Amino acid sequence: MASETPYATYREIKSQPEAWAQALDVISASILPKAEDYDQVLFTGCGSTYYLSLAAAALYQELTDDSARAVPAGELLLNSGTVLTDQRTLLVAVSRSGKTTETLKAVEKFKHERRGDVVAISSYPESLSQLADVNIVVEKGQEDSVAQTRSFASMFVAAAAFCARMAGRHDLLAAMNGLPKAGVQLMQGCEDYARKLGENLSLDRFYFLGSGIRYGLACEANLKMKEMTLTHSEPFHFLEFRHGPMSMVNENTVVVGLLSDVNRVHEVQVLSDMRELGATVAGLGEADAEVEFRSGIPESVRAVLYLPVLQLMAYHRALAKGLNPDRPTNLTAVVKLNL
Repeated sequence: MASETPYATYREIKSQPEAWAQALDVISASILPKAEDYDQVLFTGCGSTYYLSLAAAALYQELTDDSARAVPAGELLLNSGTVLTDQRTLLVAVSRSGKTTETLKAVEKFKHERRGDVVAISSYPESLSQLADVNIVVEKGQEDSVAQTRSFASMFVAAAAFCARMAGRHDLLAAMNGLPKAGVQLMQGCEDYARKLGENLSLDRFYFLGSGIRYGLACEANLKMKEMTLTHSEPFHFLEFRHGPMSMVNENTVVVGLLSDVNRVHEVQVLSDMRELGATVAGLGEADAEVEFRSGIPESVRAVLYLPVLQLMAYHRALAKGLNPDRPTNLTAVVKLNL
C-alpha cells in the first residue's frame, strides 16, 4: 500500500488523481481572459514545467487555432528578442514552487515592459502569484520529494483544462471529470508492468517517443528517468527517431511510445522497427498497447494518463539501483540563482 512505503515519491504518484480533481475544480472556478484578446500565447517554465509548457502550447494551438509556443523562462529572460514581438501576448507561467528565479525574473520583465497579461499555474500560492493577473493554484499537487510527479501531473491537468476553456470546449471539460477515476484504475492495473520493466537492470538506455501534444510529456518522462535513476534517457518525436538516434538501439534498449489515435499507424511502425532491432518496446495508448488506458476520454484531454505508469517505472528502477527517489543526485526542489 502507498501508506506503507517510506518514500514520499511513491505516495505522491499514487495519490495524484485527487490533485487532478482539484485542478479541474480550480479551473472551473477561475475567471479567465478571453482568447480573442490576444494574438499569441506563450507558455514558459523551467525543467519539468518547460516540458509541461511544450505540451500545453501544442494543445492550446490545436484547440483554439491560435498561435501558441513554449519557451524556457531563462530564454524569455535573457533572449526576449528571439521570443517576443509587438503582438498582443498572453504569458502562461508555470512553476511548482512559484519561486524559481528564471521564471520570476522573466515574468517581472514581461510585466515591466507591458508586453501583456500573465496567467500563473503553480502548486503553491507564493511569489509568482503576486505577479500574475490570473492565478491557478493546485495545492493538492504539493510535494515533499524533489522530482516532480504529482505536481507536474496536476498542473498539466490544470493547463489542459485551461486550454479547453479558452477554446470554449465545454464538452472536453466535462469529459475530463473522468480522469481521476481513470488514473486510479490505470495504476491498479499497470503498476506490476511498470515495476518489472523498471527493475530490469540489464536494460541500460531508455528512449521516450511522442509527437504533437505528447512530445512534451515524452520529455518529462525522460527527465524522471534521468533524475530518479541516473539512467541514459532521451526523448524524440516518433518519426525523428529513425533519423540517427535508432543507431543506439540494441537488446539493452527500451523504446517507450506515447501512442496517439490519429497517427497510430505511423507510430506503431516505428515501434515495430525498433523491436526488430532488439529493443524492448512499451507502447502506451487508449487500446491495443502494452499499457491500455481504456478511459473513453477524448484524446486531446486524456494525455495526463501517460504519466503515472512512466513515473512508477522510474520510481521502481531507482529502488532497484539502490537510489533514493525522493532526493535525486545534485538536485534541489527549487532552483534559485543570483540574477
